[in-house]
Amino acid sequence: MKVFTILGARPQFIKAAPVSKALRAAGYKEYLIHTGQHYDYGMSQVFFDEMGISVPDVNLEIGSGYHGQQTGQMLAAIEEQIVAQKPDWVLVYGDTNSTLAGALAACKLRVPLAHVEAGLRSFNRTMPEEHNRVLTDHCSDMLFCPTQTAVNHLAREGITQGVHLVGDTMYDAVMQFTTIANQSSTILQELSLSSKKYLLATIHRPYNTDNPVNLGNILAAFVETDELIVFPVHPRTRKKLIELELAGQKSFSSNLKLIEPVGYLDMLMLEQHARLILTDSGGVQKEAYFFGVPCITLRPETEWVETVEAGWNILLHQTWDALYTLVHNNVWPEYQSPIFGDGNAAEKIVAIIGER
Repeated sequence: MKVFTILGARPQFIKAAPVSKALRAAGYKEYLIHTGQHYDYGMSQVFFDEMGISVPDVNLEIGSGYHGQQTGQMLAAIEEQIVAQKPDWVLVYGDTNSTLAGALAACKLRVPLAHVEAGLRSFNRTMPEEHNRVLTDHCSDMLFCPTQTAVNHLAREGITQGVHLVGDTMYDAVMQFTTIANQSSTILQELSLSSKKYLLATIHRPYNTDNPVNLGNILAAFVETDELIVFPVHPRTRKKLIELELAGQKSFSSNLKLIEPVGYLDMLMLEQHARLILTDSGGVQKEAYFFGVPCITLRPETEWVETVEAGWNILLHQTWDALYTLVHNNVWPEYQSPIFGDGNAAEKIVAIIGER
């Protein structure tokens, strides 16, 4: 059996690593296509190096661009690969333009399509990711859901065939790589950090980065927390900071430690040792929950409502002046329920595809 795996962005590399390992263990041929959506070392190659993902069979090198332009170029290139290689399955992950391009190519060529992380919904149609995930789900023959909530979303949209609750492959990855991170990462020493003595922040969503008022107010709220915040800066965010002339302002950097994007192992260390996490990333929200670290999500909604319902995640938007109170005075739960499976989602996915 030949499986086409289509990847393009940082979160997909993490989600795919356990599945790629399980495919190889089962003796299946994986043909790996990297669209090039994320292309610099810190956002792409470092994940292949650290997580043992096979070298891509082809890198389409599409790069950045307007959404339609980028997706269209990916679609055409992936279609050519499918015609030439004739896979038995196409496997896509998450909700990026790479996801949608792979889904459309498979659907139009009538190749069976499997979607890992199916059924997520933010119900915010201003997010490109929401359109990508909805369209991909409705193209898919096999839908692998990380949570029961995701299964329920699909059922409300009339999708019940080929739906499987398997757990979250990002949880698989954390289970597999945390020990390695603890043994090999030196990021805490390099940054002179003590466990639970800092906050960790990530911002990359257009909702925040493309709104100068939002971005400026978030940074001001970070400073007002009066606590050390380690801030790996996404390339898109850094570009906006430079455009707005915020990156070098002392008023915005007194307690912010701005660093370059870090690899997966270093990020695991920073997450598990943070006292609290501030983010607009879906993946970081989950990883915070995996490690039992409280999270404040800088968005009006989240795909991972289970973490909010469990009390480990709080949504915050616009009312940034409330951040200080949440950071210093909020009482967080002590117990965590196993929302995201048992750490064996990848093996379940490969077994189901193999049976089909």
